[in-house]
Amino acid sequence: MINEKLPKIWYGGDYNPEQWEKEDWDEDVRMFKLAGIDVATLNVFSWALNQPNEETYDFSWLDEQIDRLYQNGIYTCLATSTGAHPAWMAKKYPDVLRVDYEGRKRKFGGRHNSCPNSPTYRKYAEKIADRLGERYKDHPAVLIWHVSNEYGGYCYCDNCAEGFRKWLQDKYGSLESLNKAWNTRFWGHTFYEWDEIVPPNAISEEWNGDSTNFQGISLDYRIFQSDSLLECYKLERDALKKHNPNIPVTTNLMGTYKELDYFKWGKEMDVISWDNYPAYDTPESFTAMRHDLMRGLKSGQPFMLMEQTPSQQNWQPYNSLKRPGVMRLWSYQAVARGADTVMFFQLRRSVGACEKYHGAVIEHVGHENTRVFRETATLGKELAQLSDALIDSRVQAKVAIVFDWENRWATELSSGPSKALDYVNEVHKYYVALYEENIAVDMIGVDEDLSKYEIVFAPVLYMVKTGYADKVKEFVKNGGTFVTTFFSGIVNEHDLVTLGGYPGELRDLLGIWVEEIDALPPEVTNQIVMKKETGSLSGSYECSLLFDIIHSEGAQVLAEYGSDFYAGTPVITRNTFEKGKAYYVGTCPDPSFLSDFVKTVCEEKEIKPLLDAPKGVEVTERTKDGHSYLFVLNHNATKVEVEISEGKDLLTAEELNGKTSLDGYGVMIVKR
Repeated sequence: MINEKLPKIWYGGDYNPEQWEKEDWDEDVRMFKLAGIDVATLNVFSWALNQPNEETYDFSWLDEQIDRLYQNGIYTCLATSTGAHPAWMAKKYPDVLRVDYEGRKRKFGGRHNSCPNSPTYRKYAEKIADRLGERYKDHPAVLIWHVSNEYGGYCYCDNCAEGFRKWLQDKYGSLESLNKAWNTRFWGHTFYEWDEIVPPNAISEEWNGDSTNFQGISLDYRIFQSDSLLECYKLERDALKKHNPNIPVTTNLMGTYKELDYFKWGKEMDVISWDNYPAYDTPESFTAMRHDLMRGLKSGQPFMLMEQTPSQQNWQPYNSLKRPGVMRLWSYQAVARGADTVMFFQLRRSVGACEKYHGAVIEHVGHENTRVFRETATLGKELAQLSDALIDSRVQAKVAIVFDWENRWATELSSGPSKALDYVNEVHKYYVALYEENIAVDMIGVDEDLSKYEIVFAPVLYMVKTGYADKVKEFVKNGGTFVTTFFSGIVNEHDLVTLGGYPGELRDLLGIWVEEIDALPPEVTNQIVMKKETGSLSGSYECSLLFDIIHSEGAQVLAEYGSDFYAGTPVITRNTFEKGKAYYVGTCPDPSFLSDFVKTVCEEKEIKPLLDAPKGVEVTERTKDGHSYLFVLNHNATKVEVEISEGKDLLTAEELNGKTSLDGYGVMIVKR
């Protein structure tokens, strides 16, 4: 449980009373009560208000707001306000300002504009966190600390250059080791002094974001910047914890956000929280995958849905409304996959600046007679009734998918084999095949214990870090099933090729040798031709993108290519390795193959769908105290029929036994 002071599913969101006048505040509280809102996130971007100059701190406005809300039964998620530094700081101490990818020194403006290695930024961020911790350490309203906001963005300034060199010295110990890891004899890049090393950006080694001459330095710089921002988080966290170690600390993450290694961040957070903003065309499966990924950052611990919009966003190309029922549906999707909060950005629409058209519980009209408010209030009542049953329940999965940020960075920094290769998309292809079968999945990092799973998928495991191959082999030896794909086992953690033939350290486990990799334009396809019916797999399927030319070294060949000069050579293999099996998928298959493939692999391990449901109906499950809570979510706009053999729908109190209908965008939570 996040905080036992409020033992329910928290309901609320970001509130900015400092942007409004006093006459609005009482009306806000009245409507919050109507909507069932019990948690308000305060002080996210108020550093300039809290600290008008270097010497002065003034939290009187914050005292008033926290007290006023608490007297009305509303708790506080208290942010530290460090997501945007004050103008006076940028004016007096320009070292706080970032240098961008193009090498330009920023001026004051926007947010996320603070250099994570600026001594000034770190000093004052830690100080204000310390002041807040001291002031509110015993306040009964404060449930959780919210450090900064949506960390992200890299800096390439002199402070970062100096910090990078120190970080490299700690990592490698000597320039000899660094030169070897980066292969600097290529293009005459050998370094003889640490200060010869400069950050890789558009004026040194990189161009167009992910194109680089030296993958080693670019990969290390991404790790360094992620670590630098994490150090900023930890400074504030520790300043808060010293005053009251029992109040949990979080910061809001952003799903599959590219620039930060969230598995490393998850180890430093008491509870994971994240902001969910699907676009109008984001597949429901992709949102589900990101929920599962956030749950996976702390090995299945429930997380916080910190932000979502009640209806409309403002910053995407096409800011469509959430259709009636969709906000409720997507909120339950988060809860179904492990969220113990449902929170919004924002509680009242801003009157000006770039977020004035971002949706809110309270619209610009200023009263409760809106569609959005009615839907919000309905959901608030439902969550209050469900909380005792669902709070701190867990998702149980026997299938896992490996997701690794360093592997992602290395894959996308690779010069070849194809610009169309996108790590997240390839992972999602396997995820969606399992999602459509309603098979529970954990998204895991490379540090996770594999023994609790029956099947582990690791698509595009390009980078095999020290010890990971042995970990996977132990899993398979003990009876597990491991599945990996093309462009796997190629390099080590320094992005140096593992010599001796692809897939490197995985070669004996998979029982194959990949001699060559063919990369063709996405519109050019080949065929996966099954040698014989295998489980649900039969006949022929289309494939594209990359085509590994494979020799079996003991693996059973399940399918061969249908055309090109490698027609008749292996493309899908399965190798028995002591008690388990290891599959290799040597190309990018079409969705029909992946659907049949995951059915086959799961059937072999007797892993069954949670429910046989129509297309567009998502099913997942949380368990607690011997009870199962089956979430049935209809993402279709039209009514569907599902068959529930037994159970009680907690939302309607209806006893279910057989076929039942579910309205468009409808939800059932079945206790079994």
